[in-house]
Amino acid sequence: MDPAAGIGIPVAFGAGLISFLSPCVLPLVPGYLSSVAGVKTTAELTARRVIGPSLAFVGTFSAIFIALGLLGQQALRGALTGTTARQVSGAIVVLMGVLFVLSPLIPRIAREWRVQSLMDRAGESGPVLTGVAFAIAWTPCQGPTLGAIVAATGTSSSAFRGAFLLAVYCLGLGVPFLITGLAFGKVTTALNVIKRHYPLVIGTGGVVLIGMGVLIWTDQFAVLNQHVSHWLSAVGLPNFNADT
Repeated sequence: MDPAAGIGIPVAFGAGLISFLSPCVLPLVPGYLSSVAGVKTTAELTARRVIGPSLAFVGTFSAIFIALGLLGQQALRGALTGTTARQVSGAIVVLMGVLFVLSPLIPRIAREWRVQSLMDRAGESGPVLTGVAFAIAWTPCQGPTLGAIVAATGTSSSAFRGAFLLAVYCLGLGVPFLITGLAFGKVTTALNVIKRHYPLVIGTGGVVLIGMGVLIWTDQFAVLNQHVSHWLSAVGLPNFNADT
C-alpha cells in the first residue's frame, strides 16, 4: 500500500486544489480563461466558448506536469531504494509543506516565470500554447505542492501508480479551471471569499503536506491506508487500494 493508493489519492487531489487556490494562481485565472477562450474580456466568457479550449488547456499542462513528475520519480527511485528512499521522500514532502506555508512571507518561494508571448498567441493552437505557458510559468510557483506529490511517487510501487497520482494532482488543479469557466460569475464570487482567507488556505495545505511527509517518513502511511481500506470495505464504498 504505497502513497499512490488509498488516502494518497484524495490528498493528491487536495494538493492540486490548494495549488489552484494559491495566491500566485487564483488571481490570474480570469486572464488565463480569456486567453484560452480567445476573448478580450471576461464579459465575453460563456460555457460554450470555454469548455473545449479549457479541456485542451488542462490536458496540455497536465501532460507536462506528469512528464516532469515521472522524470523526478525515476531520478529518486534510481538514486535511493528501500527504507532510505521512503525516509528521504518523507523528508522532502515535509520540506515542501514548510516552504508552502512560508511562501506568502518569502516572495522568492512563490516566484513565477511569465511567458506572455505564448499567452498572447491566437489561433487554433491558443489553448495548447496557453497550457504550455502555464506549465512553464507556474512550475516554480507550484513547486511545493507538485514537489511533494513527486516525492510521494518516489516510493510508489510502479511508474504507473506514480503517473496516476500525478494525474489526480492535475485533476485537483484542472477541474476548478473548468468549473470557473462554465460558471464564471457565480464561481468568481465564491473565489473572492477564498482570497480573503488566504492564510487559512495556505496553512491548511501546508499542514496536510507536512502530515503526509511525517507519515511517509515513519512508514505509517501504509498503516493509515490499511485502516482506510478496512473502513471503506465495512461501509461498502469503493476501495482505492483495490481499484488502483
